[in-house]
Amino acid sequence: MVPADNTAEVGLREVINDEEVEEVFAVLRKKEARMPTNWSRRYKNHVEKLKSGDIYQVAEVVRNLSIRDKDKGLSAGEKRMLTKARQILVSELTFAIGVTEDEAEERLNAALP
Repeated sequence: MVPADNTAEVGLREVINDEEVEEVFAVLRKKEARMPTNWSRRYKNHVEKLKSGDIYQVAEVVRNLSIRDKDKGLSAGEKRMLTKARQILVSELTFAIGVTEDEAEERLNAALP
């Protein structure tokens, strides 16, 4: 638990609103994913995006890795990262939209190219 007075210091933020949910889905729907071709650079780039706590960057990681998985497959590390990023996004969507995790997962899958 975090005292309410310390939420800004530890990086907690409000759950996204309806408009931001639509923006997240817009990020997921983009078909273009610009990523470094080098595995270590790509991995580092995605780690930084996840650590940022920015839900739009988390959505980019989900989109990018999902596209790459369909095109060329993912390494074991990237598969774990995709699972973690999807988990973060599904949790956020569950609270933001007010649906079950399964429903949030279905909506996420439907939005991906």
